[in-house]
Amino acid sequence: MMLRSREVKGSHFSYPVELHEDFQGLRERLTSLPKVSSIIIITNRKIAGIYEKYIVKELRDSAIPFHILYTKEGEKNKHIDRVKKIYHELIKLDIDRKAVLVAFGGGVVGDFVGFIAATYQRGVRFVQVPTSLLASVDSSVGGKVAVNLDMGKNMVGAFHQPEFVFAPIFTLSTLPKKEWSCGLAEITKHAFLDAGPLLTLLEKAKRSDFQPKSSALLDSIDESVRIKSLVVGQDERETGLRAILNLGHTTGHAIESLTKYKKYSHGEAVSIGIMTALLLSRELLHFPEASLQRAIRVMKALELPLQIKENPEDILKHMFHDKKREGNQLKFVLLEDFGKPKFGITVGRDQILKTLLLQKGMKELG
Repeated sequence: MMLRSREVKGSHFSYPVELHEDFQGLRERLTSLPKVSSIIIITNRKIAGIYEKYIVKELRDSAIPFHILYTKEGEKNKHIDRVKKIYHELIKLDIDRKAVLVAFGGGVVGDFVGFIAATYQRGVRFVQVPTSLLASVDSSVGGKVAVNLDMGKNMVGAFHQPEFVFAPIFTLSTLPKKEWSCGLAEITKHAFLDAGPLLTLLEKAKRSDFQPKSSALLDSIDESVRIKSLVVGQDERETGLRAILNLGHTTGHAIESLTKYKKYSHGEAVSIGIMTALLLSRELLHFPEASLQRAIRVMKALELPLQIKENPEDILKHMFHDKKREGNQLKFVLLEDFGKPKFGITVGRDQILKTLLLQKGMKELG
């Protein structure tokens, strides 16, 4: 049963993001696409172990042949070295350009499969079937796909929009705490960028309010998709406005890289990065102290990490592997206030280090 639907529209694309109770209806959605020669589901073994039986049950009576391919789980396996294996398997199956790839999993799987879809035979169609909160509210929407290199995250990628996003909400019931934090951090990011109904919702909420099929969760996902869709629709290829969606990501990516993607989920690292951005915003754009305290209350109520635990100088070193580096400076997304983001703000190394040291020592963040 479909619970909610939002349309993502740009000048050259349009597709729905649908929240469903379970997998029912996925076969109909896939087979309704024109001239599909085969359906290739790509997932990892962990996701397959829990949900493969449901998706096989849904697709087994389809007139279109389908195959399931597996990749290894985890951010470290969203790597350029892993891509070749999937290319070879697709070639062995004689998969042509009329096939549809299905990214079945969280954000890592979505990025990985989307990149393969964008590059295999110069591009084939793909569909996002997100199983995590993060993927449902953020990474499955907007068409940014990429893989990692040894020296940095998402350094090789493309813009490749899905045919549709089909999010089965019941998969969220098996998410561990870190994955809930991952998604809630991105929801919070959207709320701070927009300052609309989503921020109001979060200010009244606490962590325990977010349960599968709860109104707080469904409303938060729906609002997050709305906010991201508005931005993506205006700037598909991140030539301007879309950069605001990177709020918190400069510090977040550096922390992920420094800790080898083992200590924090993506959203947890971004949560810490959002706090870095807010502290820089207070210093450089006069972000109000009252708004800063408001942000801290929201994020603490959602049990999101805010304080830096790692060595700030080590974080700074990894920051300068970022694509937004310009000499001895980095470009940040900052806020004048909630709903007033500014992108491309140049911040020097000394100011960044000063802020990271402050963030590490702030007792109210602990």
